[in-house]
Amino acid sequence: MSESIYRTAMRTHACGELTAEHVDAAVVLCGWVASRRDHGGVTFIDLRDREGIVQVVFHPQDAADAHAIAQRLGSEDVVSVTGIVRRRPEGMSNPQLPTGEVEVAAASLEVLSEADTPPFPIEDRIEAGEELRLRFRYLDLRRPEMTTILRIRHRMNAITRDHMESLGFLEVETPMLTRSTPEGARDFLVPSRLWPGSFYALPQSPQQLKQLLMVAGQDRYYQIVRCLRDEAPRADRSFEFTQLDVEMSFADQEDVFAVIEPLYARYVREIHGVEVSTPFPRIPYDEMLARFGTDKPDLRYGMELADLGSVFDGTGFDAFASVLASDDGAIMGLAAPGGGELSRKELDQLVQDAKGRGAAGLVWMVVESDGVRSPVEKHLSKEEIGGVLRATGASDGDLVCIVADQIDRVHVALDGMRRHLAERLGLIPDREWRYAWYTDPPLFDWSEEEGKWVANHHPFSAPATDDLDPKTAKARAYDLVLNGFEVGGGSIRIHQPEIQRKVFEVLGLSEPEIEEKFGHLIRAFRYGAPPHGGIAMGMDRIVMLMAGKDVIRDVTAFPKAQSGADPLTGAPAPVDEAQLRELGLRVTPPKAEEHEASMKKESG
Repeated sequence: MSESIYRTAMRTHACGELTAEHVDAAVVLCGWVASRRDHGGVTFIDLRDREGIVQVVFHPQDAADAHAIAQRLGSEDVVSVTGIVRRRPEGMSNPQLPTGEVEVAAASLEVLSEADTPPFPIEDRIEAGEELRLRFRYLDLRRPEMTTILRIRHRMNAITRDHMESLGFLEVETPMLTRSTPEGARDFLVPSRLWPGSFYALPQSPQQLKQLLMVAGQDRYYQIVRCLRDEAPRADRSFEFTQLDVEMSFADQEDVFAVIEPLYARYVREIHGVEVSTPFPRIPYDEMLARFGTDKPDLRYGMELADLGSVFDGTGFDAFASVLASDDGAIMGLAAPGGGELSRKELDQLVQDAKGRGAAGLVWMVVESDGVRSPVEKHLSKEEIGGVLRATGASDGDLVCIVADQIDRVHVALDGMRRHLAERLGLIPDREWRYAWYTDPPLFDWSEEEGKWVANHHPFSAPATDDLDPKTAKARAYDLVLNGFEVGGGSIRIHQPEIQRKVFEVLGLSEPEIEEKFGHLIRAFRYGAPPHGGIAMGMDRIVMLMAGKDVIRDVTAFPKAQSGADPLTGAPAPVDEAQLRELGLRVTPPKAEEHEASMKKESG
């Protein structure tokens, strides 16, 4: 029996590593008291450390002093136990525990630290609210489930480094204090004491720096890096996050895919034991929107969208005819297998859900053996109903959902409807992992809020052609999606200074602004920039999916709450006047009603 890797000056083994091969071994264990039970004068405790739980037995005849101390143990007390490993009595094994064949007969017991009563039980079946768990995160992290999640993240980081190292990538650290530049999301700013009135920005990503590494001739770079964006947290997004950042020279998008695909297939294989075939599907952006209504579809089930515009061309149903008469109007639908089982109350709720997603409404049809049942059946011809069934592929027992509105609203409504119905009807298969790339997205998007064209991805993505018309230009960009979530995105970059300037001009930047904010990048391109491209993969989100969680906060060691506050430390918090004076700052708090309105806007 080899020496334990967990051996220290205070212990010989970890609690969770003891098995039948350790029977008769003398051990010293340290850990937390997970539970205590008294049976006929004999005391049992479950002793827990990071590696797991082992049962310790205190007999008053064999170790009277230790037994006496054990009577006073409370939950989460930290103790040291010396004893002998032995097999549990016949019929008393616990197959649910890796240590379930053995127990430790205690010879001595020392209390290293007494614990107050925890605010919630340290167990996986926990009912405590998130705010309480985050305030006492150090207790929440003692739960075996949380340890498992941290192990998944650790394992994925180790797999990543092994994979990137094998392909000749160099891990390079980039600074946390950078310059604020208009790249998309809002920056977190850091005031400079040495340069009064000036500010650093925390990095949204190392985008420009990794491109400069390519100009520097470093060929292949990667980094598991912390990034920050001052945007409202969501279930699958936080303003403090980790990404796998990758850049490579003399490469096209297929070269980037060839690096990422085996790595992401390996995550699934090594974490879940499921093989994922490569290459992943490549779907053009416009096709992906047309088929699924979103650029991050869940491909584990069907229910693809069908364009019903031609079916209702010339229709007498005014609600549909008026939509088709508008410039951006569209009629689309989908068929939900077995959806005919939904109650009328549930069908009416689908209509309200569609309105809640911005659409004017929803038309539903239940397909029956002798026709269809629908509130608008009398307004539609037999030819139109037949056309709908053919286009959507609906058959007996299915539900057809139709939305008529502006195309963007149709996509949003039907995407949400598709996800909801797949879950409601049990159409999502277990243990299936469906990756896909989208390619060729728009280079620019029109921002109603800003009243100008903005970069669809970021302003450094290369145009697909010479076309820089913001209404039609496409980008050499790509995103990877998995089971309905975006898990990464990248592009082939602009490496020619004149093209980079033209893109900045389309984005409304003046020559002085270009020089002030991006002069260093354009200047670098003049010294021989290789064609290059890369990708940034959201590690928190892929860990969330691998761990079977719905919220990124559940897979982050010390997350902020959805409000952006940190219940553990109390951040963000005011600082004293002396610090502000040193930085040359004065705080002007917003009025309560202004702050409340801002928070509502951020939360959507």
